[in-house]
Amino acid sequence: MAWRRIGKKGLEASLIRALASAPVGAAAGLNSTPSLDIGLKSITASVKCIHELSFSSFLLGYRYHKVLNNEPLIRYFHASPDLLAKKKNFDQELGLNFKNKKPKGKYAKRERKPPVEAPYVPKLKRTNKSLQEKTVEIFDGMTLVELAKRTGEGIGALLDILINLGESTVSEFQPLSIDIAELITMEVGASVKRIHASEGKEILLRPPVVTVMGHVDHGKTSLLDALRQTSVAANEAGGITQHLGAFVVVMQSGASITFLDTPGHAAFSAMRARGAAVTDIVVLVVAADDGVMPQTLEAISHAKAANVPIVVAVNKCDKPAANAERVKLQLASEGLLLEDMGGDIQVVEVSALKKTGLDNLEEALLLQAEVMNLKARFDGPAQAYVVEARLDKGRGPLVTAIVKAGTLVCGQHVVVGSEWGRIRAIRDVAGILEEQATPAMPVEIEGLKGLPMAGDDIIVVQSEERAKMLSAGRKNKSEKDRLLKMTEGRAEELEQSEEVPQRVEMPIIVKADVQGTVQAVTDALRTLNSPQVYVNVVHVGVGPISQSDVDLAQACDACIVGFNVKKPASSISMSAIQASIKILVHRVIYHLLEEIGNMIVEKAPGTFEIQVAGEAEVLNLFEILGKNKERGGVKIAGCRVIDGYVSKSATMKLLRSGEVVFEGPCKSLKQEKHDVEKVEKGNECGLVLCDCNDLQIGDVIQCLEQVIRKPKFISSESGAVRIEC
Repeated sequence: MAWRRIGKKGLEASLIRALASAPVGAAAGLNSTPSLDIGLKSITASVKCIHELSFSSFLLGYRYHKVLNNEPLIRYFHASPDLLAKKKNFDQELGLNFKNKKPKGKYAKRERKPPVEAPYVPKLKRTNKSLQEKTVEIFDGMTLVELAKRTGEGIGALLDILINLGESTVSEFQPLSIDIAELITMEVGASVKRIHASEGKEILLRPPVVTVMGHVDHGKTSLLDALRQTSVAANEAGGITQHLGAFVVVMQSGASITFLDTPGHAAFSAMRARGAAVTDIVVLVVAADDGVMPQTLEAISHAKAANVPIVVAVNKCDKPAANAERVKLQLASEGLLLEDMGGDIQVVEVSALKKTGLDNLEEALLLQAEVMNLKARFDGPAQAYVVEARLDKGRGPLVTAIVKAGTLVCGQHVVVGSEWGRIRAIRDVAGILEEQATPAMPVEIEGLKGLPMAGDDIIVVQSEERAKMLSAGRKNKSEKDRLLKMTEGRAEELEQSEEVPQRVEMPIIVKADVQGTVQAVTDALRTLNSPQVYVNVVHVGVGPISQSDVDLAQACDACIVGFNVKKPASSISMSAIQASIKILVHRVIYHLLEEIGNMIVEKAPGTFEIQVAGEAEVLNLFEILGKNKERGGVKIAGCRVIDGYVSKSATMKLLRSGEVVFEGPCKSLKQEKHDVEKVEKGNECGLVLCDCNDLQIGDVIQCLEQVIRKPKFISSESGAVRIEC
């Protein structure tokens, strides 16, 4: 009993303190409501497990009764599931339903409004085409901030790419190597242009790189033969150069000059462009007896585009028909400011056959090089340019290159285009092994894993892992660009499918001796595309024709073109004959393009045209009455064929005073009472037109026939070819 009384007193004291701490209701002056009695009954029921305690008598008789009358009661339950169930039954007996009571304040549930139907507007994103067309200039030591400005991407996105590449960076202001910057830029989707610093500890004079350009058969190779006392022209097929050759010529004064010989045929325009891009001086060779020709103008445009000075060599001055002054006037009319006319372009008259004027040409080249003050960095990693690439059966891929700056050392890891490798050997133009290559020195590099493209840059990297990573990134970028171009091309074809007629596809496999020739032949074949025949080069390669080429040609029904390669083995030729595959092997570009052009003309479906096959003049009219006189008779026109022939199966056109009166089929054609199908010029015939009796003497009847007109293969004197439909 003593413990029970102590518990009662403690509970009373707790309730008094709780009620005394809430004066808000008293301050508000709230009156007593029936809910107060319900709250008291609820509290009494909740704690009725304590005997001999009456909360109603205690609270009603206490001094805080006024507070309870004005303050709403707040209930707190910390009970077991059994007590909660008893409370629920008690609430139901009293008629209380707290679930229907809506809460107020921030916990109140808001009424949901029906969703508004609005069109979905996607966020604007840059297309792959815009990224592909964008070229970003990068350099060694640039930061992520600078790269983000040039690419238009956020620093966070570039940082994620950098982490995926396995590189770690402290901040966005940390300098990056040029290889990492290229990988990040390619991952973004933009094209890359490297800018190399020309600063170094060792800056020295270097020999000039001179490119000889001009029209075909104007004596470019013969002039170089006269300079180096060799005979290269005799080894060229058909007397024309079909490769881009590089070699060093030591002049009589002791100075050395690196020469590039470019072909002059129209099909080798890309080779001339590569020669102008890597050269310091262009020697424009013009024949004195021929004058300025199309490839001469093209060489001038390539030199101007590359911002390279020109030295004009007027060749073949020993011929009787030579006229150097006429050549100078033609060049001046094309915008070249010659020295004789107050300009700065030197003109030298030479003769490669008589070997005259070569000293003057040497002096002009050395003077131009001295004015330009050609210097290069000899220390540090090398930068080189691929002149030509070929595949050797024993040594693998071989690259002919010219060093621009730095020193190329044997054993370094290099990346050439999308290929990589470790330099196994360096050879000079004479085939002698060298340990290193200095600027303006043409060399042959051996050791690449694959065959690069002519015109690619050679860069030196630090390790094999970096070379593999950079090569893989470039391959992925080129593959994405190729797929994007294919997608765009198919979309354009679908848009124009209704307007352009369907074309016949002519698949071709091209094999040549070097990479540059492969590109030139491929570009020349693609120029033969016409609205009726599409030349599809399905595969290109360097080296002789193999059995795999025959299998590929059989799979895609293609013909094989071999240029400057040996004839295939007898087993390969027999396999091609059994598979009905044509193999065309040529050494002269003229003959190759002519034969392919004739094949295109034969394969072209042609276009249907209506032409006048002949004309007949109406000399007399005859009428035959039928059984039913009301319908009238049949008029027969007695005619004489005055031109061509008249055919019964053709469409007839009746002309009167030059105007068309009737056009329709022929019902009957007779010659001397015999039905015939055709009447030639000079013969007389009887002719009946279907549903036409409006005939008069003197009318002209034309015979119209539908014919198929084939395209024509046209070759110009300059070497340019085309298909005319």
